Amino acid sequence: MINAKSLLDQFMGSGGASGLGEKAQSALGGGMSGGMSGALGGAAAGGLLALLVSSKGARKIGGKALTYGGAAAVGALAFRAWQNYQQGKAPGAADTPTEPLLPPKDSAFDAENSAAADGLPFPLTLVRTMIAAAKADGHVDAEEQKKLFDHVDRQGFDNETKAWMFDELRKEQDVAELARAAQGPEQAAEIYLAARMTIDPDDPQEQRFLRELSARLDLPGELVQHLDAEVEAQARA
Repeated sequence: MINAKSLLDQFMGSGGASGLGEKAQSALGGGMSGGMSGALGGAAAGGLLALLVSSKGARKIGGKALTYGGAAAVGALAFRAWQNYQQGKAPGAADTPTEPLLPPKDSAFDAENSAAADGLPFPLTLVRTMIAAAKADGHVDAEEQKKLFDHVDRQGFDNETKAWMFDELRKEQDVAELARAAQGPEQAAEIYLAARMTIDPDDPQEQRFLRELSARLDLPGELVQHLDAEVEAQARA
């Protein structure tokens, strides 16, 4: 059985991972350019996600929230965005980014211990979302895909987890399928935030992906602005 929380943590490089290591750096042909920092946590440089976004150059993934662990970080940021939206605050009103508080354990924002609408652990939906977002600009070619497969193969995952990851990396991403996995507006907010954390929408294909995802998730425009603001604030942390 797939350990969904552990997979998401390792995928994002959260929970204190300290870098790709020599083998992974070598597999990428010298490692990441520009020093990765920003929306996902400095530890993210050690995760599989870093491999997916490495060819984009200095893609920003960093920040304090990821020290909670992958699912908890997504839940904490989405929870704060939701609270600010509900309270009618202006998006990005805080000048200084602060570490978000974890949502209560019984909250619908407890992504770590939730199931998606399809009955699978919600952290798997977040991994699937981040893979889809990272591939939104169509940059993953056959050579890069082989590097990803080789990296997954070296991580010590069980056969079921590896097979699931290989399937996700191969398949065409379906935004409608991602949106259907949301069990309520809170998970919808977390799915959007996970995608937005993965990419800077500086490419027309990425912009279209995020627009379609937010529409399919039926997210209010003001809430999307708050979710975007949370990601941008973490990129400055």
